[in-house]
Amino acid sequence: MAEETGNQRYYRAPCPGCGAPVEFRSAQSTHAVCPYCQSTVVRQGDTLARTGKMAELFDDFSPLQLFAAGRIQDKPFTLIGRLQYTYPGGRWTEWIAALDGDRTGVLSEDNGAYVFALPFDLQRAAPPPVDLRVGATTAFAGQSYTVASNEQVALTSAQGELPHLPELGKPFAMVELRNDKGLVLSIDYGTAKPSAYLGRSVQLDDLQLTGLRDESAKDEKGRSFNCPNCGSPVTVNLADSKSITCGSCNSIIDLSQGIGGELKHAEQNEPVRPLIALGSMGQLQGAQWQVVGFQHRMGQEPGDDEQFGWDEYLLYNKKRGFSFLVDAEDGWSMVKPTTGAPVMAENGTTATYLNKRYQQQYAYNAETTYVAGEFYWQVERGQKTFNRDFASGGALLSMERSANELTWSSGSKIDSGAVATAFKLDAKKDLFSRGDALPVSAASGMGCGTIILVIVVIIFVLIMMSNCSGSSSGYRSSGGSYGGYSSGGGHK
Repeated sequence: MAEETGNQRYYRAPCPGCGAPVEFRSAQSTHAVCPYCQSTVVRQGDTLARTGKMAELFDDFSPLQLFAAGRIQDKPFTLIGRLQYTYPGGRWTEWIAALDGDRTGVLSEDNGAYVFALPFDLQRAAPPPVDLRVGATTAFAGQSYTVASNEQVALTSAQGELPHLPELGKPFAMVELRNDKGLVLSIDYGTAKPSAYLGRSVQLDDLQLTGLRDESAKDEKGRSFNCPNCGSPVTVNLADSKSITCGSCNSIIDLSQGIGGELKHAEQNEPVRPLIALGSMGQLQGAQWQVVGFQHRMGQEPGDDEQFGWDEYLLYNKKRGFSFLVDAEDGWSMVKPTTGAPVMAENGTTATYLNKRYQQQYAYNAETTYVAGEFYWQVERGQKTFNRDFASGGALLSMERSANELTWSSGSKIDSGAVATAFKLDAKKDLFSRGDALPVSAASGMGCGTIILVIVVIIFVLIMMSNCSGSSSGYRSSGGSYGGYSSGGGHK
């Protein structure tokens, strides 16, 4: 039957499985999951029909929960349903948001990043998913998009009321496209007629949310198991970690299939000691971050026999998700995966993102040589990508292409002293100093004559080196990628 509370009209009917009341707050909702017996029901007029039973929810320790309320573009919304999906790279959650009675939106949550999207009219039939190749460009409703991911996904669980309900466990295609304006277009092939949603990245603080999950509800003890290589205890602290390293033997352990069965692992015999210890807390860009992962990577420009190395620290904040703190020869930077897809010139020399034009600095092959900590993607020693680094003043942009994914990261340079102070390592500030600080610090203690003498000596040395060598290789000032490797998947 229909009832009204204030201005909100909703439907309530007894569950055909247990008789408990099941409510529908949105006129767009056709399905629901009984909160008492987990029966899946479909609305038929003012009565409900039972269609099956829903699997248990995976506890992802999300700060969101049913009936949390907020505002988007100054319009109120309430979270009324949840869909949990899995794909080969991991899992993500879609929260159904009821807006002004007749409309519903989707707040997607993936590895601490959020996209708020509304139903979108493609203005043409959705192409078959096989025609949407990762990296290809196409247009919908006059806007150009790049295909960021094309995955086979499956519904693993659901909660609350839902505008549609894919068959539990049955794989279907989900394609995500992005553009240089920061827009995210998702095409869901889980229904007879594919549905599309268009949105952009949001921060939880900007949504003015109330009714969030109680912090005390999160289990801070983590999950523990014994290392399959050495038997030492290993604790997983992040709900969605796909890889972790053993603190005793440094083996990389694959968590993609859970920790209940046989765990695959790979040994690492040459440990690298991070300058910033795993677990450290630091205040950067107005937020408190924890260092949860570390990887050392090597790069080599095509046609050059010289290699260079750099370090990447994976940082986590509950509301902002993951970012990367990059330690390279030419300085420190802080970046995170972009929501949109920058547009790159055909020759790769420039890229445009959010109306800013970036110039390519370097193009090179990269390889992960050592990892430690937890990661939201399946990290492996020997993972390889092709990278392009771009810059526009202090703003940075990086592209990484692997066999199955194209990812972009954006961010900015950060002062080495600020990094040391952020992690309370001022006593080791000299160890944080990098090439970007050398011109300033060196010049401050030199007179003009000394500087001229140094320049003359450098020119002389370069001439001698060129005469002694039949071939030369270009010097690459950057110690590595501006971006972090983000193969954990896009924000679905």
